[in-house]
Amino acid sequence: MKNIYFYRTDIGKIGIAESNNSITNVYINEENLPEDARLNETGILKEANRQLQNYLSGKHKVFKLPLAPTGTEFMLRVWEALRSIPYGENRSYEEIAQELGNKKASRAVGLANSRNPIPIFIPCHRVIGKNGKLTGYRAGLHIKEHLLELEKQNMEH
Repeated sequence: MKNIYFYRTDIGKIGIAESNNSITNVYINEENLPEDARLNETGILKEANRQLQNYLSGKHKVFKLPLAPTGTEFMLRVWEALRSIPYGENRSYEEIAQELGNKKASRAVGLANSRNPIPIFIPCHRVIGKNGKLTGYRAGLHIKEHLLELEKQNMEH
């Protein structure tokens, strides 16, 4: 069974879930408690919230948390590639596909990106369209834009 706890942030209500002391999910502005979770603030959830709050205030650039996303082997490879995108930088779906060894897999990368269960900690917001345009974000493009602007501003300091 997963544990989940909800926190107030400047981008809204964030639910962070964990199982076996690893972060499994992040829910941005979602109200429903997942069926497989119980409301319980554990030590790892407190630490994840601390790092998240510091990130959102510009004091934290790299998350040091045990993550355990669930997905296909390809999705896990995409999510690992997302984690290697440095703070304040962007990549296109095609660049991620090339990094994974298949330049033509940009649509599959986009699908995996959209199914990322741990947004922000796995920075899917750093992936943009090849033309530099912002593309979809499950929590809304305004959140994606906010996160990218936050990182841009804090790169200058």
